[in-house]
Amino acid sequence: MTMDLTIDKADLDLKARARRFAETVLFPHEVALEMNGHLPDATKAQLKQAVIDHGFNAINHARTHGGQGLSIFQQTLVNEELGKATGALWAVAWHPAIPLKQGTEEQISLYLVPSCQGKRRGAFAITEPEAGSDPRRVRARADRRNGRYYLSGEKWFVTSGDVADYLIVHAHVDGDADKPTLFLVDKSLPGVRIKRIPKFMHTYVFEHPEFVFEDVALDDSRVLGKVGEGFELTKDWFVEARLQIAANCLGAAIRAAEIANAYAAERVQFDRPIRDFQAIEFMLADMAVEIMAAKSMIYRVAWEIDRALDRKLVHARASAVKLFASEMAGRVIDRALQILGGRGYMRENPVERLYRDIRVDRIWEGTSEIQRAIIGGQIKKRGMKPYIDWN
Repeated sequence: MTMDLTIDKADLDLKARARRFAETVLFPHEVALEMNGHLPDATKAQLKQAVIDHGFNAINHARTHGGQGLSIFQQTLVNEELGKATGALWAVAWHPAIPLKQGTEEQISLYLVPSCQGKRRGAFAITEPEAGSDPRRVRARADRRNGRYYLSGEKWFVTSGDVADYLIVHAHVDGDADKPTLFLVDKSLPGVRIKRIPKFMHTYVFEHPEFVFEDVALDDSRVLGKVGEGFELTKDWFVEARLQIAANCLGAAIRAAEIANAYAAERVQFDRPIRDFQAIEFMLADMAVEIMAAKSMIYRVAWEIDRALDRKLVHARASAVKLFASEMAGRVIDRALQILGGRGYMRENPVERLYRDIRVDRIWEGTSEIQRAIIGGQIKKRGMKPYIDWN
C-alpha cells in the first residue's frame, strides 16, 4: 500500500475555513448558551443558515443528494475544528445518518435529500432504559399485523431529538432479537410523544429527549434497508459517529492545551512565568504528546477508510480511535484546568466547559469499556495485526 499522508493545499484551506467558522460563528455564542442553558430559536435559525452559507451542511453525503461530498479525511479535518466549540455547538452542522444512503429512491427523496438541504432533520433512536451497549436487549418492537408494522416501546438519550422532525428507530420485528430493523418514524405520527427532556452534566445546544411509541402504525415504505439488517446498518453509523467523536475530542484537547500554554507563559509567580516550573513544563509536554498521538491515529484511520479498507478492520480501528481520543481528551483537559487553577474552574472559561462537555465522549456511541471489548474480541480472532500493521 503506497502511503502519502501529505495534506494538500485544498484540504488545508478547508481546515482553515472550518477554524474560522468555529471562531467567528460558533465561539461568540458559547457563554450565552452556557449561562442561559439554551439559545433562542432565532439564534438557532441564524446558525443553521450560517452552516449552509459556509458549506458545512451534510458534509458526510454526496453532492447529488444535497451534501458537500467530503471524503472521510476531509470530514475529520472539519470535525476537529468544530469540536473546539463548547456547548456542543458543533452539532449545528448536521450530519444526516449514513444508513439513509441505503434507502429506497422514495426514502432518499423524502428523508435524505431534504435532510442534507436543512429542510428536515433526523435523530437516531437506539438506547432504551434496559438496552444500551447490548442491542439484543432492545425491547422496542414492531409487530406485523394486517400488512403494517405497529411500533411500541421507549427510547432514551435521543440526541437532537427536540429539533428533529423524524427519528430512525431501532426495533425488533415481532419482538425477535434476530430481526433488528430500522424504521423511519415521523414525529408527527399518532402515538409518538416525548416523555421528558432530562438535564445532563454538559451544556448542549440541543436536547436529548426520551420518546415513547404507542402502537405507531408504519407501512413497508418506512423500513430502512431490510428486515433484520438494523444492527449492521447501525454499526455503519457507529463507525462514522465514533470517528466524528474522536475528531471532536481532538479539537477540544487542542483548544484546551493552547489556552493552558498561553496562560502558563503569561502567569507569573515567584518572579517567573509558571511555565518555567518543571511541573508545568512536564504537564504541557505530556499534553502535546498525547494530542500528537491521537491526531496520528485519527488521520490514519480516516485516510484508510477513504481507501476502502476492509469493513471489519474499519469497525475495529474506529473503536480504537474513539477509545484513545476520548480518554486522551479527558486527560489533556484535566491538566489544562489544573494549570489554569481557579480561573479554569470558572464557567466563563472555555476549559471548564470543555471539561464537562467531553466527559460524555467516553460513554455515548459505545462506552470505553465496550470499545475495549470490541478491540479485545478482534485480538482474540485476529491477533494484534489489526492494530499494529498498516494493512
